[in-house]
Amino acid sequence: MNSKVLRVLEYHKIIDQLTEKASSEPGKRLTAALVPMTDPEEITAAQTQTADALGRLFAKGPTSFGSNKDLGMSLKSLEVGSVLSIAELLRIASFLENVNRIKAYGRRDRDDLPGDSLDIYFDSLEPLTPLANEINRCILSEEEIADDASPALKRIRRSMAITNDRIHSQLNSMINGSLRTYLQDAVVTMRDNRYCIPVKSEYKGQVPGMVHDQSSTGSTFFIEPAAIVNLNNELKELSIKEQEEIVAVLASLSALAASHTEALAENQKSMTMLDFIFAKASLAMEQNATMPLFNTNHQIRIRKGRHPLIDKKAVIPVDILLGIDFDLLIITGPNTGGKTVALKTVGLLTLMGQAGLHIPALDRSELSVFHEVYADIGDEQSIEQSLSTFSSHMTSIVSILQEADTDSLCLFDELGAGTDPTEGAALAISVLDYLHNRGIRTMATTHYSELKVYALSTPFVENACCEFNVETLRPTYRLLIGIPGKSNAFAISSRLGLPDHIIEDAKRHITQDKESFEDLLANLENSRLTIEKEQAEIESYKREVQSLKERLESKQEKIDQSRDRIIREANEEAREILQNAKELADETIRTFQKAGTASSIKDLEKSRRRVNDKISEKNEKLALKSDKPAHKALKPNQIRLGDSVKIVSMGLKGSVSSLPDKNGKLFVQCGIIRSQVSLSDLVLLEEETVKTEKMQRSSSGRLKMSKSYSVSTEINLLGKTVDEALSELDKYLDDAYLAHLPSVRIVHGKGTGTLRKAVQGYLRKNRTIKSFRLGEFGEGDAGVTIAEFKE
Repeated sequence: MNSKVLRVLEYHKIIDQLTEKASSEPGKRLTAALVPMTDPEEITAAQTQTADALGRLFAKGPTSFGSNKDLGMSLKSLEVGSVLSIAELLRIASFLENVNRIKAYGRRDRDDLPGDSLDIYFDSLEPLTPLANEINRCILSEEEIADDASPALKRIRRSMAITNDRIHSQLNSMINGSLRTYLQDAVVTMRDNRYCIPVKSEYKGQVPGMVHDQSSTGSTFFIEPAAIVNLNNELKELSIKEQEEIVAVLASLSALAASHTEALAENQKSMTMLDFIFAKASLAMEQNATMPLFNTNHQIRIRKGRHPLIDKKAVIPVDILLGIDFDLLIITGPNTGGKTVALKTVGLLTLMGQAGLHIPALDRSELSVFHEVYADIGDEQSIEQSLSTFSSHMTSIVSILQEADTDSLCLFDELGAGTDPTEGAALAISVLDYLHNRGIRTMATTHYSELKVYALSTPFVENACCEFNVETLRPTYRLLIGIPGKSNAFAISSRLGLPDHIIEDAKRHITQDKESFEDLLANLENSRLTIEKEQAEIESYKREVQSLKERLESKQEKIDQSRDRIIREANEEAREILQNAKELADETIRTFQKAGTASSIKDLEKSRRRVNDKISEKNEKLALKSDKPAHKALKPNQIRLGDSVKIVSMGLKGSVSSLPDKNGKLFVQCGIIRSQVSLSDLVLLEEETVKTEKMQRSSSGRLKMSKSYSVSTEINLLGKTVDEALSELDKYLDDAYLAHLPSVRIVHGKGTGTLRKAVQGYLRKNRTIKSFRLGEFGEGDAGVTIAEFKE
């Protein structure tokens, strides 16, 4: 991959982020050298490794490879038989302890779980625990070797301790005895690694021994008393032997480590590779990235892709297609609208994917393997080379045209800019047409209307635009494929305060064809926004209908289960009754047969009475179990629209919303649920009546509340202005209140929220309204308000 595109697309910043995720120096060097690959198998293997490491991070959390130091020089020293220093041996021990931790981290919790691409690295690790333990046993720190490192070292240090004690004993007896008056201080000190005492200069001749030092003022001499010279000599000899034994211990440890140089080198290689792979996984976790799918058909399908160098809380995801229905995409729109970001997103995600890194996009995003990516983005004018902006861009474009082939991806920002617009547009069309005819995947951004026309009139070339909100003068950064964009210069200038007469004069300088084309684009944009709004409302209604359907299906399922249970229990009860009746009959027959002619009338009457008592007891039990009151079946001519009825099987009250059909089926409105029931399952309820002064003038003095005949429980205000909606709502609420409806459903839609605010403001002031709320899930969500009347 050429170095220019890596610099232009800021690939090095991704590598810097990746390097920070590596925890060892060898791992950091490996990440810093990562470049995009062109072999599909290598790319797939690298992506799989990243995905497997990411799965382990989610399952077990992060791990560290910090003790994976560079052992190259130490291993070479061991191969030639050199003795390693204490620091080098401790580094090997620390490295092996890290290897042991990583080995344990790589073990699976269950043996039946499938393996992954990282098992080969985890399995190749050898902790060499005996070597690490031996080094840690012998070496306590970089300044101290353990006494137990060897028997000889332990014996030497014991002798040194005894000699030290003897020296201190003699010196203490001197400084606390006859020499006390000669001393500057009653202390024991060291000079040239030999024990001395500080003697006043005037008493130097009174203390026999060797002078080792003198104070800066000359008032004190540091003298080694003659009585301990031999002991000091003995201590010096023991110290030399100690150092020799330490060298022997280090040589023994080095020899032990030398027998495992191949295992150490293999461990270092595997640990470095694992650190590199887990760094890629950590970066993917931070970016909320996913593994892309790769193809060799030069097709790109990025789903909600985000530029990885922009704050993920601020970046707007974009959907980008290329190479499927078209191989050339021309992006238009105003400045700072996100055109260049979309261009860089495609290029940078392609480089990241081919480097084995996950990309910040939704899963199932697709990338293709390109052998080269070329990008002409940004201003690279050079004063030294006397190149203007246009010249620098054209130099880059010429190089791209010479080197690009069908396995290349070309990206152009503001193609043809920096020169006469007419000539620049013509050059841009020719360059793009040349690449298009060669089948090279290309994306370009532009302001030229000629390129929009070229995209509309050329097969397999598509327009796209970055959406811009003229009202707020802010881009939305949404990439809309299939729609050419407007530069919105007049609208933006007007919003910023440019006088209208200047804008109108500017419009007269535009040719009729260009003005018509811009008007067509504006109409297309308005139509698109309207369609998107309607689609959003349709989706809301679909969700509401689906919710109601699921609730009705659930209720029907419960009814069916209840019916089956009742039938089953009734059958079992009937079988029990028949069985009891048979047993009672058999008992009665046997009683009469046994009686014969010898029995008295009194005994037979007593038996008959006992049988009657049992039958009466059964009848009483059946009467108690019958909890459903009998009701008279209604006839079709007894039902009118709006009548209040009760659905016996469901225990719900509602109003009739349709007349019975030939099968006796009709619809009943129960709140917001409209159910189809059988006429035989209904009970007609008495309508409530209201007395008023005017009503008492009639012959009956009473008026039935029949408003429910014509008042619906729902009003639809979609498509109406605020004034129209409030006028219709006012009349509707009066009718609904008189009809004694407990609550109503007001459909105002979501939209901008203006109509919803007006409706809720009116409800807040209406004295007949007890409370109101937005619809819940399944009732219409924020597109509906449920209002409840006062009693």
